[in-house]
Amino acid sequence: MLKRVFVAPDPGRVRLRFAARAVVGIGLAVVVCGFAGHSLVGAVTGGLAALLALFTVTDATVRGQAVTTALLPAVGLPVLAAAAELHDHPVARDLTFLAVIGAGVYARRWGPRGHSLGVFAFMTFFVAQFLHATSDRLPELYAAVLLSVATAAAVRFGLWCYERHLPPAPVAAPPAGTGLARVTTRQAVQATVGAAFALVVGQLVSGDRWYWAVGATWWVFVNTTSRGETLVRGFRRVLGTVIGIGLGLLIAVPLDGAGLPTAVLLAACVFGIFYTAAVSYTWMMLCVTVLAELLYGLLGVLTPHLLALRLAETGIGALGAVLAVLFVLPVTTHTTTDAWIQRALRCVHACTAEAAARLAGADADPARRVAELEQLLARVRLSVAPLVHPLNPMLRRKRRARRVLTLLDDCAREIRGLVAVAADPEASHDARLAAACWRVEAAVEALTGGTHGDLPVTDHPPAEGPALAHLHGLERALADLATPLRTPPGSPLVGA
Repeated sequence: MLKRVFVAPDPGRVRLRFAARAVVGIGLAVVVCGFAGHSLVGAVTGGLAALLALFTVTDATVRGQAVTTALLPAVGLPVLAAAAELHDHPVARDLTFLAVIGAGVYARRWGPRGHSLGVFAFMTFFVAQFLHATSDRLPELYAAVLLSVATAAAVRFGLWCYERHLPPAPVAAPPAGTGLARVTTRQAVQATVGAAFALVVGQLVSGDRWYWAVGATWWVFVNTTSRGETLVRGFRRVLGTVIGIGLGLLIAVPLDGAGLPTAVLLAACVFGIFYTAAVSYTWMMLCVTVLAELLYGLLGVLTPHLLALRLAETGIGALGAVLAVLFVLPVTTHTTTDAWIQRALRCVHACTAEAAARLAGADADPARRVAELEQLLARVRLSVAPLVHPLNPMLRRKRRARRVLTLLDDCAREIRGLVAVAADPEASHDARLAAACWRVEAAVEALTGGTHGDLPVTDHPPAEGPALAHLHGLERALADLATPLRTPPGSPLVGA
């Protein structure tokens, strides 16, 4: 877990810049709320709104990110009003919260923008419970949200818009489908049922902090598409919470809300959330837990009993998510893994074809395909994570899954090398390159088309030229993939 965070590659220092900008944007938003005369509750609301604006908006282009950021208050303010107005009407409040959860998950069908708006809506309702917001506080909370989102946008799109110098990030859309065959629809039902369980049981445990259980259920479902992914994410959430509570007992409780050291640690937690989110959900949850503890310290309610209650509510929420994915419209791991691996293989073919066209002198740009392949491989790793988890007792499937990941990484490495060669204006094309590209195409079709014939790969003499060497390496990796993907015959890809 330590290695995953501190040794994980960070090309272009993107994660570092992402985290540093978050500290600047959120800190500035809190300062602006302070100058506007807002109370501590208003400043906390503003800081969390800025955090969400900087964290959840992931559109492929800067323009798209700006549009989504501008839409956040349009979604969040009505939800905030509903939560505040229903504060003293628990039945209506709970039903509305469940409706927000279902709609928020369903909105993911519309891609990154739908996902961002759904998360912002949920978190707005959640924060209202966290701060016990009532209707008399709405003017201040509205102003805090608007000021903070505007401040975060000014930092993100004005002061430090490093994305302008990066190529548009490709977005790997989830597998298609209609009705209940669509993953997002099934997950909306699952999340609503799981949250209902968490809400009821959480209220039996605590009438004041029940929303922690609902929040745990919600976040377990974020960025997952299968039963296995959800189970692993639930385990990592509980683990991160346990470690975070231990740190809270050592750090947050003794501080007891002291101003300056709490502010410094809050900034460190914000940095940790943003820096670790892409590589370790456990570390991210550790930082989120410590952040919540520090905020409770500022509000003057932090005690060891409260930390124990948070752990219990987190466990209830994770259990709700687990029960929902196991028994309510389950999406099996192999269903999504098959789809992502096949899409990655088809992208390998597209990369090869465009690199070959570039070598032949055509106006092709294989570099954008490489970026898409990296996104798809990230989704494959996430989908396969339950199979390679240390606690998975199915050793044969674990070995197969690891073998598939290794070979797909080999394919990506050869593709990157081929594209780098194709970018050289002096690189030339010959008949052997065309033949090798055809064999790659045929190999991908054999792996993704459901046929079980031999892949068209033969032993090659030492390659003359780097392009041909990369193509031969790609052929070998695709040929080796046939064994784990087809064993036993007819089974789903690395099925679970």
